[in-house]
Amino acid sequence: MSQINTEPNNTESFDAQQITESAEAGEQKLPTVDVSADYEASKEFSVSDIDRTGAGAQAAAAATAPKFPIPAAKDIAKPADTSGNPSDFRSMAQEIKPTGTRGEVTDDLMQKAIDRGTPGS
Repeated sequence: MSQINTEPNNTESFDAQQITESAEAGEQKLPTVDVSADYEASKEFSVSDIDRTGAGAQAAAAATAPKFPIPAAKDIAKPADTSGNPSDFRSMAQEIKPTGTRGEVTDDLMQKAIDRGTPGS
């Protein structure tokens, strides 16, 4: 079985240890990193050549143009009824469900439904 190394300072790989030792001995030179220069150099790759011209905007517009005509949105004015009359609500409710209610649900009815195994039958 392999052993698990639990020491926090001893987590380098063999290759990293070899590079560190050879750099300390002067056999190998460590690479230097200039983050600012790398960042500036990466900026030239962030924009493609076509995007630097007007053709890029035209290509983007053509690629994102809708394939079907889109109708304009229409405002439909539906004023709110502020009369506060309950009969208006009842008539609106009957338009939604014209059959009305099925009846009163009592405890006895619920018990019968539970006894039959299917509520509502």
